[in-house]
Amino acid sequence: MQIDIPNPPPEGCISCEVRGHVLLIGINRPAKRNGWTPAMFQQLAEAYTRLDDEPELRVGLLHAFGEHFTAGLDLPVIAEFMKSGQKVIPAGLVEPHDYGLPGYRRRTKPMVAAVKGICFTVGIELMLGADIVVAADSSRFAQMEVQRCIMPTGGATLRMHQSAGWGNAMRWLLTGDEFDAHEALRLGLVQEVMASEDLLPRAIELANRIARQAPLGVQATLMSARLARMEGEAVAAAALPPMVDKLLNSEDAKEGVRAMVEKRPGVFKGI
Repeated sequence: MQIDIPNPPPEGCISCEVRGHVLLIGINRPAKRNGWTPAMFQQLAEAYTRLDDEPELRVGLLHAFGEHFTAGLDLPVIAEFMKSGQKVIPAGLVEPHDYGLPGYRRRTKPMVAAVKGICFTVGIELMLGADIVVAADSSRFAQMEVQRCIMPTGGATLRMHQSAGWGNAMRWLLTGDEFDAHEALRLGLVQEVMASEDLLPRAIELANRIARQAPLGVQATLMSARLARMEGEAVAAAALPPMVDKLLNSEDAKEGVRAMVEKRPGVFKGI
């Protein structure tokens, strides 16, 4: 499945396309192996915010144009920008790494990520901030900040050990070594590995599958799981009764019952 590549400016951009209830969010600076610039970060946050704010959008799909997901930050450009004292992502938007930075919104709708080729540093951290990740079998991963006397600041130190376990995470975080897609699958960083030509069709298939479910139920499930991870099972358990009551009183819950009785797929409106 091909997506037309919009011609990006030199500093790159994020190119979005709506397909049904899915927002495709494309990293678009292939000439520089999708190296990240301040403009791209701001546009990515704006795209994630759009996903949350537009009721017709139910699922996000983060992907990349060109051969690679991303080679990481364009360090000279980012370093020069940081001297200005400005924030790369303006406060008040949805923060794409999604680990609860003060001053930013948390994403409330599901995000699927499709990675391929080189996926270094911030690429891994954007994966960790997504909900489901599929990878091309040619993917190459590295969290190499320690090789430059810096450290991961986009969530890798917070999240990788949750998915991979402490020792497995430290094996890669403390060495900066490169690993392949099958190791990423073993670590739990990605959920499926496939041929490059199958990557985007499979990611879109998964996103559409999620989008066909009741959006209120999907968002509540995501919120409950996130609450358990961030604040513990007891807090998440205490929040279950009001969440369930809200769902049961929705129009979509009534439609779900009708669909079950009539033995047909539900037609959900998010209300």
